[in-house]
Amino acid sequence: MTRIAAIIPAAGLGTRMGAETPKQFLELDGMPLVIFALRRLAACPEITDFFIATRADDIVSLQDKVGKAALGRPARVVHGGDTRQQSVANALAQVDPATEIVLVHDAVRPFLTPEQIGRVIAEARARGAAILGIPAIDTVKEVKRASLPEDVVLITSTIPRERIVLAQTPQAFSYALLRDAFRKAQQDGVTASDESSLVERFGHDVFVVLGSERNLKITRPADMDLARFYLEQERRPK
Repeated sequence: MTRIAAIIPAAGLGTRMGAETPKQFLELDGMPLVIFALRRLAACPEITDFFIATRADDIVSLQDKVGKAALGRPARVVHGGDTRQQSVANALAQVDPATEIVLVHDAVRPFLTPEQIGRVIAEARARGAAILGIPAIDTVKEVKRASLPEDVVLITSTIPRERIVLAQTPQAFSYALLRDAFRKAQQDGVTASDESSLVERFGHDVFVVLGSERNLKITRPADMDLARFYLEQERRPK
């Protein structure tokens, strides 16, 4: 049987939410965001295994919640790290080496669709590495700090929008490629904000599959209001 593993890093503190509860455990529709996202991933029948990386203090309670989600496939909660990269590395170490594709998905992106998951898996199968992304709408500026108030920066250049995409998840890779990219990063002492950055620096092309603005990453309080609105829209009669 072909194995496709999904990793969800869920060890962050979510300080930008301004709440005591880490954002992955904020509730949407009566369940933590991480479980909501996990169930959306599970709507794709191609995924055979789930690995959720969280803080040590949350492992037991999260494993209980994962069990109650009744995914019908193996789902293991593992010890996360101080960074996203370490959390994914810890989970990746638990993945069966016979696995074909590994997906990594943010615990706080609750609105991905089976179609999006299927497309990024298909591209990863064909090309080795693929992510979801959306075109930039706003004008993008490159800046640097200057001798100004801390909330003011200096523009150094304007980047053409047609050269910019905003990265989303899932990000999908062949198992061997992702494993080797992580090993190289560890050897070099490199930390990146997402998995595709490590694969890029490893010298492998990464392709972008069109995502959706609804595949939002819940980061700030207003994002929860938008998530509730999207959920209400989903439930309206067609």
